[in-house]
Amino acid sequence: MSRTGRDPHPVIACGEVRTCLLPTRDALDERAAVKLLRLRPDERVRVSRHPNRYVVSPEVLTGVDCPLPTDTGARVRAVGTVGSHASLVEGRVIQATASFSLPAVGTDRRQAWSYYLVRPGSLVPVGQVPQRALVRGFLLGHRPGRLDVGSIAESVLARISRQDRILDHDPPLTAAGTRLRWTAVRTAAGEEPSSLFTKGEDGLRTLELSLPSGLPPTAAVGLCEELALHDWLLTTVADKLDGLPTGAADDRAVLRVLRPLVDHLLHLWMPRARVDRVLRTVWNQLEETPGYSRQWTAHAQRIRDQLALRAIHLRDEVPGRR
Repeated sequence: MSRTGRDPHPVIACGEVRTCLLPTRDALDERAAVKLLRLRPDERVRVSRHPNRYVVSPEVLTGVDCPLPTDTGARVRAVGTVGSHASLVEGRVIQATASFSLPAVGTDRRQAWSYYLVRPGSLVPVGQVPQRALVRGFLLGHRPGRLDVGSIAESVLARISRQDRILDHDPPLTAAGTRLRWTAVRTAAGEEPSSLFTKGEDGLRTLELSLPSGLPPTAAVGLCEELALHDWLLTTVADKLDGLPTGAADDRAVLRVLRPLVDHLLHLWMPRARVDRVLRTVWNQLEETPGYSRQWTAHAQRIRDQLALRAIHLRDEVPGRR
């Protein structure tokens, strides 16, 4: 058992990460961020200041007793708790994550709740789990009557957004949220860690991971949150630059688009800042094919070039300036 009480060697881990812009005009300072994410009075909010300011709420547990999603329709009952938490990056981007792990061996009948409460964030199946059917079913999304982890993550975001004494609900730019639905299974003997990342419609992304058996579920969660954050950043900036006017007459309109990106988003790009070193090769795989960092560098340079050009043009418009 790990220090968090979770089984450190589950056969499957699954979760969903919701990422969006915090609904407030200015980035929150550390004190306000800690207050915002105090989801439980009995546990402290964690703060990391390097390489950027990162605030994480205590874990909240949701008890469940329901069938798991499978693509074959097989009915597999699981009982236990889903762990969820929120994190805030530089007081600006909020993420809510809900996840669970499954042990290699379940039980032949339902146990008393005390059995499950000492395994926080773990669901214990009653009977056998068809592993591949569960992975495919989870990635396909929620089905009525089956476990819906995404709604648990969404409820965390909703709870945070209701804190009107801290949030003014006047964000500096409009940006759609994204959802990253992920699964992680053990690698077979002799296999290297691997990943398969896909983008769907309506902000949905899916990620299939194969990870070393000795790696705790928290490492997979950290990797997925890091990927979700940088995917959201790149998607948001790319959407804002799509169709950006180039005519000189549009200088002020262009500046209204570019300035919030510089003020609130460009400094947040720090890939692998909180990825377990064992998973660096997995991150490199995710980076290599789509070329996220290369695309981000190109977008950031385009923003800086546009700002420089607009500044020169506006300066030349001032009477008496050459």
